Amino acid sequence: MKTKISLLFAAVMLSLLVSPARAAAQSLAGMWDATVTVNGGLEIPFRMEFSGAGAGIKGSFFNGDEKLTSTTGRFENGALVLSFDELGTTLEATLKDGTLVGQYARGTRGNPYPFAAKRFAPAPAGEKDIPSIAGLWTIPTTSSKGESAWRLIVRQAGAEVSASILRIDGDTGALTGSYANGKFVLSHFSGMRPARLELTLNADNTLSVVQNTSAPLSAVRAEQALAKGLPQPSDPSRFTSVKDPSEPLRFSFPDLSGKLVSNTDPKFQGKVLIVAIGGSWCPNCHDETPFLVELYKKYKSRGLEVVELSFEEEAQLKNPVRVKAFIKKYGIEYTVLLPGEPKELNDKMPQGVNLNSFPTSFFLGRDGRVRSAHTGFPGAASGKFYTETKEEITTLVERLLAERAQSSAGQ
Repeated sequence: MKTKISLLFAAVMLSLLVSPARAAAQSLAGMWDATVTVNGGLEIPFRMEFSGAGAGIKGSFFNGDEKLTSTTGRFENGALVLSFDELGTTLEATLKDGTLVGQYARGTRGNPYPFAAKRFAPAPAGEKDIPSIAGLWTIPTTSSKGESAWRLIVRQAGAEVSASILRIDGDTGALTGSYANGKFVLSHFSGMRPARLELTLNADNTLSVVQNTSAPLSAVRAEQALAKGLPQPSDPSRFTSVKDPSEPLRFSFPDLSGKLVSNTDPKFQGKVLIVAIGGSWCPNCHDETPFLVELYKKYKSRGLEVVELSFEEEAQLKNPVRVKAFIKKYGIEYTVLLPGEPKELNDKMPQGVNLNSFPTSFFLGRDGRVRSAHTGFPGAASGKFYTETKEEITTLVERLLAERAQSSAGQ
């Protein structure tokens, strides 16, 4: 009997000693080096952070200093499931031998991305003689939207670099990386817009820019590009317009409950109105929305209204689960309408000229006519362009609010 009791006691003590170690091994808390595989084989490395445990686990993507954290999560018996409701996505992975392997399911946006992650490991000591590429660059190009140039914004601290390409519709988010083997290799994944970027300083002080697997582009220091008369990035305040500014901007689309909402509704009469064209799938719309929410809260009492025309894929139009989560995430209190699919943009908004970017916002005076338009929206990764855009739009809204209310034009 004593022998049995002794064996039982030993087993209990052993379990007490082993369990904490087992629990620690199963904990995901901390930073992880992860990858998703896109476009049939291109690996995009990025950083993730986990916190909590069990049914309270959270996972976070990064966009520079910004975090995008899962809505719900679960980690049990080595199986991880994270849901990002406002993106309509789910991360599912299994922990085996210290590695998470699984997939990032993109919901109604397309096929899943294969996913893998290991615990963060500091990079080895960097190389010497690292070239300086910090600053503002111009990338001459011909884009599908009719642009002649993009901006490349680079920040650098030794071998570590953060960069963003700013196009007419917005930026790429903050790509981060370091210098090795003669080039800077950067990447980005925040649950959206996966990207890999290679930057190589050439002997003539131009910069070779390779995005994912595309052909190299050549970037020139912004001041040199201007001095040489090279094409300049498009002005987002002049890129999009309307056919006849003397006419009111018309819209009539259902809200999420199916109720038809029109520009002629009493709610909008005599108000300054922002008609924001976007979609919950659109990364740059996620950059813009917090600013629109801020504007609406600040100026609603003075006569500002905002209408979001959210162009969504067919599945979301039938059951707008992601759209509802998007509204909840950002605390949207203004009107959100569902006009149709992104490909229907110009059919649904025929008054637009050169209307080809998500997001695009039209600014209407109290008479219902378009007074200005702004194409795209730069996120925080764009630095001063982000700050300047917010300041310019705020000034425009304040000016429109200050104008005397006029009788509505023939609508």
